[in-house]
Amino acid sequence: MTEWLGWLRDVAGKEPSALVSIVASEGSAPRGAGTRMLVTADALQGTIGGGQLEFRAVEQARTILAHPPGSWRVQDYPLGPLLGQCCGGRVRLLVEHVDPADLGWIADATEERILVSTFMTDRVARHVNDHAMPSGLSARGDRPRAGDSLAEIIGQHRRPLYLFGAGHVGQAIARHAANLPFRLSWFDTRPVFETIEGVAVVPEAAIEQCVADAPDDAAILILTHDHGLDYRLTHAALRRPPCAFIGLIGSATKRARFHARLERDGIDAPSRSRLTSPIGVAGVTGKEPDVIAIAVLAQLLQLRIA
Repeated sequence: MTEWLGWLRDVAGKEPSALVSIVASEGSAPRGAGTRMLVTADALQGTIGGGQLEFRAVEQARTILAHPPGSWRVQDYPLGPLLGQCCGGRVRLLVEHVDPADLGWIADATEERILVSTFMTDRVARHVNDHAMPSGLSARGDRPRAGDSLAEIIGQHRRPLYLFGAGHVGQAIARHAANLPFRLSWFDTRPVFETIEGVAVVPEAAIEQCVADAPDDAAILILTHDHGLDYRLTHAALRRPPCAFIGLIGSATKRARFHARLERDGIDAPSRSRLTSPIGVAGVTGKEPDVIAIAVLAQLLQLRIA
């Protein structure tokens, strides 16, 4: 999501490099705005989707390396009429010869800050702040001219994922979530898991506070080693202000028993309806930790971003 910043740091300062950025896309396109690829004379870092689009973009990038550092151009690609690609969308690319002397802004570039790119006659000037409102470009109409600006979120929104349980399934979820748009907070009550990177071992008496502390856009997954602890966490999650997702591992029988107990304990029907159990996309029946993890993360990726 932000690998391209590393490419600029590690590659562009050592050899001539061209940065290819999707600044707008429309319809069915291989990748969306914000996708980037770094091109040198004999290598590529990243991809903007492959196929003829990428082939043409690499040609453009290697051509611009013959121009002075800072040089840039915007190229439009209607994927069907121009490239014969079946997806039929439209992509607007920015291709620029990276100037190694103009990369000071990278030091301030961290995820979810705002990157402002201003098109100048001889370069694309960039700076990072937290105040600009994101402002995309269109894939049609006039191309950017000198003086125009683009403001974008660096990387992409990472949904807070509050994961309770560091057993085999929890470890599989954490492992697969590492390269997905989640920000993991991972909890267990058992000291044996202190050696696993990323796990916060919390006293059992305090773990419900971790549920209360989750932000409103968080996804909460409950899959501890103990059904009694699962119930306490589920009860705490349904009593707090609504969040994006509350998921409980287990069978339909476990779900029914929890719902009956929640009702007895005063959790009303609308609140109980916010509980998803069993977890995972429908139709995936495997019980292996990696299978469960992938099914659950696919379910979370379907959540709308507020």
